[in-house]
Amino acid sequence: MRGMNSESVDLIYLDPPFNSNKTYEAPIGSKAAGAAFKDAWTLSDIDVCEHGELADRSPAAHSVIDAARAAHGKSMQSYLIFMAVRLLEMKRILSSEGSIYLHCDPTANQYLKLLMDAIFEARNYRSAVVWKRATSKQKGSQHAPKSWGTNTDIILFYSKTDALKLRPYGKLTLEERLDKFRHVDENGERYYPDNSHIWSTPGMGDRPNLCYEWRGFRNPHPSGWRLSKERLEEEYQKGNFAIIEDPATGQRRLERRKYERDYPGKPIGNLWDDIPPAMGDERTGYPTQKPLALLERIIRASSGPEDFVFDPFCGCATALVAADNLGRQWAGIDLSPKAVELVNTRIAEQGRERLWKGAIVREDIPQLTDTDEVPDYRTHKHRLYGEQEGICKGCDLHFPFRNMTIDHELPRARGGTDHYENLQLLCGACNSSKGDRTMAEWRAAQGCSG
Repeated sequence: MRGMNSESVDLIYLDPPFNSNKTYEAPIGSKAAGAAFKDAWTLSDIDVCEHGELADRSPAAHSVIDAARAAHGKSMQSYLIFMAVRLLEMKRILSSEGSIYLHCDPTANQYLKLLMDAIFEARNYRSAVVWKRATSKQKGSQHAPKSWGTNTDIILFYSKTDALKLRPYGKLTLEERLDKFRHVDENGERYYPDNSHIWSTPGMGDRPNLCYEWRGFRNPHPSGWRLSKERLEEEYQKGNFAIIEDPATGQRRLERRKYERDYPGKPIGNLWDDIPPAMGDERTGYPTQKPLALLERIIRASSGPEDFVFDPFCGCATALVAADNLGRQWAGIDLSPKAVELVNTRIAEQGRERLWKGAIVREDIPQLTDTDEVPDYRTHKHRLYGEQEGICKGCDLHFPFRNMTIDHELPRARGGTDHYENLQLLCGACNSSKGDRTMAEWRAAQGCSG
C-alpha cells in the first residue's frame, strides 16, 4: 500500500486476522490446501518502527492502543499496532467518495471500533453490520455454559468523507414484487398508487406557492399541495401522475404512481441474517472463508460499475471474485501464493462467456506516481520510540512522539558515534538536564542530588 497512489481506491473490504490466538490451516485435499496463518501476536511480530510511525502519524490511535494494552495486555497492543499502520495507509488511498468495511469478531471489535474512530474520524462512522454466520455455540459444557452462544460477526462501516456512495437496497422476490406493484398501466408497466405525497398535511403553515389551481384541480386541501406547480406539471409529463375520470359520474381524481422501474429496492438494515456461510461447491477449505453473497451485497451497495475494489487481506479471494462478478476493477494483497491460485481458479469457474487469462501478479512494491515526497517512517527516532515503547530513558515516563528527542548516550564531543546502539530517546527536560555528559555521569549526578 505504500506504493499505491492517494485516493486511488473506491471501496475497501478487509477480513484481517482477529487476534484469536489460533493457527488456521486449510485441510489437505481442499482447494486451499497449503494456506495457513498464525493469528497470535507479540511485540516481536511487529516491525518496531511501526510503533513509532503510529505515534508520529496518529496520536489519537496511539492513545487507543495504550488503553487496550492496559485493559487487555501486550498481545492486543501488538495486534492493534499491526492493524493501525495499515489502516492509516487505507485511509490515504481511499477516494473522497469511498467506503471501508472492516470485518471482525468479538475478540477485538471494541478496540478496532475505537481505532477506526481515531483514524477515519468518529463522524465518518456509518454503522456496524451484524452478520449471522452460524448457529449458536456456547463456551463450556452443555450443563454449565459460560457464555451466550457467539454466532455473529461485526462489519464496521466507515466512509472517507460525507460524500459516500451507498445504495442499501436488496431485490424483491417475485412474490413480493407482484404484491407491491399490483397495478398495471396502459403501457403494461407495473406500479402502485401513492397519494400520500400529493396533498400537504395540516400544520405546514400558510405557503402561497403551494396553493394554486392545476388542470382543473384547485386547493384540494386547506394547506395546499406538497409540490410546486412547476414540479407537479413536470412529474405529470413524466407519467408519474395520472388524471383518472369515472365515466359514469364524470368525477376526476389525481393519482400519483410509483413505478417498479424507479424502485431502488427493498431497504436492508444492519442485521444480515439472510446470508448463510459459504457452502457446497463454493467452499475452498480456507479456514475463514466468507460467502460470495456477503461480499456481493457490500460491493453492490457501496460502489458503481468500473469502480476500484481493494482487499488488503484477500485470502481465498472472495472479495476479488465478487468484484469481478459485478464488473468492478479490483486488486488484492496476500502473503500466501495460494491466493493467486484461488482467484484464478474461482473466477474461471464462474462460467461467464469470456476468456479468463489470469490475474496480473506483482511481487514488487508499486511506485507512487502522484508525488515525489514520500515520508520516511523508518528513522532512528521511529525505531527508538518503538523499542522504548514511548518511555523516556531518563525519567521512565511515557511521552508523545513529538516530545521526545534523540540523544547520544556517549556524546559526540566525547567520541560517541551516530550508530543506533549509541542513541536513545529522552524527553525534553531530561535531554536538557543531561547536556554533554555521558548517560552514566548524568545518572550518577541525579543520584547525588537526590
